[in-house]
Amino acid sequence: MTVDRRLTVELGARAYDIVIGTDLLARAGALIGPVLRRPRVAIVADEAVAALHLGALEDGLAAAGIKSLPILLPPGEATKSFAQLEGLLERLIELEVARDDVLIAFGGGVIGDLAGFAASLLRRGIDFVQIPTTLLSQVDSAVGGKTAINASRGKNLIGAFHQPRLVLADVGLLESLPRRELLAGYGEVVKYGLLGDADFFEWLERHGRDLLAGDGELRAHAVEVSCRAKAGFVARDEREGGVRALLNLGHTFGHALEAETGFSDRLLHGEAVAIGMVMAFEFSARLGHCSGQDADRARRHLASIGLPTRAGDAGLGPAHRDNLVAHMRQDKKVRDGRLTFVLARAIGDSFVARDVARNELDAYLASALAPAMAREER
Repeated sequence: MTVDRRLTVELGARAYDIVIGTDLLARAGALIGPVLRRPRVAIVADEAVAALHLGALEDGLAAAGIKSLPILLPPGEATKSFAQLEGLLERLIELEVARDDVLIAFGGGVIGDLAGFAASLLRRGIDFVQIPTTLLSQVDSAVGGKTAINASRGKNLIGAFHQPRLVLADVGLLESLPRRELLAGYGEVVKYGLLGDADFFEWLERHGRDLLAGDGELRAHAVEVSCRAKAGFVARDEREGGVRALLNLGHTFGHALEAETGFSDRLLHGEAVAIGMVMAFEFSARLGHCSGQDADRARRHLASIGLPTRAGDAGLGPAHRDNLVAHMRQDKKVRDGRLTFVLARAIGDSFVARDVARNELDAYLASALAPAMAREER
């Protein structure tokens, strides 16, 4: 059992704690009780998470006299849709979830985003608690108040900023994750090292394999470092008007890759981010901002633990270039019609670039999307 680690997202009157540890579900009632106004909660979970862990959460809540109202949804990125949002809101109204009730988002990033968005809308806004069950959601999507659903033209284009009242990151839940999901979450962990913490990236190079193999203390440390970094960005720039944009390292490319592969299991979000971060470093090197050695180092580490690092790994090639650019033009960071990228000067030193020329992007994509043999010949 790891010792609980607690940190605070400093947002004044809306500040909230992130608790990181093991066996948190068994103590959920005691941990969540202080943010409740009456002893009942609605729990939104996907069917896969519910089959594994819902009983333990309900027992933990019942031990503190808290009644739970579970709502189960299908797993997968397709659940972040208008249809599922409407159905969830109707179900919450049917259950008479009131303004003084609390909704628990119990699952990975899909459930956290959808349930958080529903909480922002119901009765013009009710409180919610995040209990993320994947590595990706524990280190990234559960923290910071971004909630959303996908649109046909892009990822997370419809949503709201709605901060949770509490985040419980139980690293013990990661033991039930499929290997591919764990690796996808690790891509977001690496992001924090690449964008602003070279020492953490070096730590991951030394300990990443053991972390992925199941070492609970290493996992808790990685979640804590990642959450502390994100909490700092959120406290300084809650609505992403400035420095918080750095958290999107790899996401402009990555979201375009996800859109082009249909937001499907063909490419998980963390896998797309891994490819996107390599592309961001390669693009930075091409533009003269960072060394090719740093780009190679980032790619080698991600590849060494089994993450995809090339667009070709997702089956994309030269014919997809124009579509990828079209997807990028729908990115939320576009300003005055200009594409925005998070680029790098070095590992641990990233910056926002709003002045990238289209011809430079086209030239880079032509190279990045070329078959492996063609890249080697160049």
